[in-house]
Amino acid sequence: MKIDFPHRQFAHCESGVTANLFNYHGLPCSEAMAFGIGAGLFFAYAPFIKINFLPLTTYRTAPGSIFKKTTRRLGIKVARRKYRDPKVAEAELDQLLQSGRPVGAQTGVFWLPFFPPAYRFHFNGHNLIVIGKEGDDYLISDPIFEETVRCSAADLLKARFAKGALAPKGKIYSIEKMPERVDLPEAIEAGIREVCRTMLKTPLPMVGVRGIRLLARQLAKWPEKLGEKQTILHLGHVIRMQEEIGTGGGGFRFIYAAFLQEAAEVLQNDKLIGLSQRCTEVGDLWRDFALTASRVCKGRETVQDSFDGLAAQLYQCADREEALFTDLRAAIGR
Repeated sequence: MKIDFPHRQFAHCESGVTANLFNYHGLPCSEAMAFGIGAGLFFAYAPFIKINFLPLTTYRTAPGSIFKKTTRRLGIKVARRKYRDPKVAEAELDQLLQSGRPVGAQTGVFWLPFFPPAYRFHFNGHNLIVIGKEGDDYLISDPIFEETVRCSAADLLKARFAKGALAPKGKIYSIEKMPERVDLPEAIEAGIREVCRTMLKTPLPMVGVRGIRLLARQLAKWPEKLGEKQTILHLGHVIRMQEEIGTGGGGFRFIYAAFLQEAAEVLQNDKLIGLSQRCTEVGDLWRDFALTASRVCKGRETVQDSFDGLAAQLYQCADREEALFTDLRAAIGR
């Protein structure tokens, strides 16, 4: 069995899954629009939360939140399930496929054999769409791949029940009913308001622009506090979270810039065009930080001087994002 599902490749897994499911069910939607309405842009540095034994740095909201918020804001009825029993989880997935419904799933990247070995690390927030089953293989639309892929039932089950941080617990989700009409302008404004509030007004010091500045302060202290080996490991982890998990810091800013361009047309608000350009420039700053950090990891500069410079780059990112989201909030008038 195979659902006639139009696969499209995107930059990020969850916003790509959301856009592909919406398009399949008759609602034209770009990845950028799904990401923006779902308020996917985010930043947090939480040293007390460990990913692969190193502090969490994240540039996006929690896995599942983009799909959840986008469907809620557009009035789309969805079904979500988590499981304790893998056999029940597999049986219910097969039933949904038999009924002709494509199914989104949260998985652990390490257990997906169609990923190149270099990218198979322990990250449990990867989303994909199961679109069929032939024999013992599931047919999968994974939006970060150019073509649809295959995965054995055993491997997909391992990925759905991967252990550790963000354990998916067999999570699947699907669209049950589309609304007769959607209020796209209101959904766009709601998504923008949430991102501005999160980046500017969250009281927690590790979230938003305050979180970027916290990382800058901590990063400058790493050489003296941790020693050279652990310092390089910590910095490498920041780069990996930024550039390899999802689309990372700069990549998410580029997607959000594309969203603001689309939002400018829908809302008839030319102010968003200039803000889109500024968001792209912020993404460039994050990419410059990653490039410099990668050179430091390769030992091309003295450690302490390099980390002082990296901290200065992060402060610049924070200042630019604070100005950007302050102006964005004013541009939509709320």
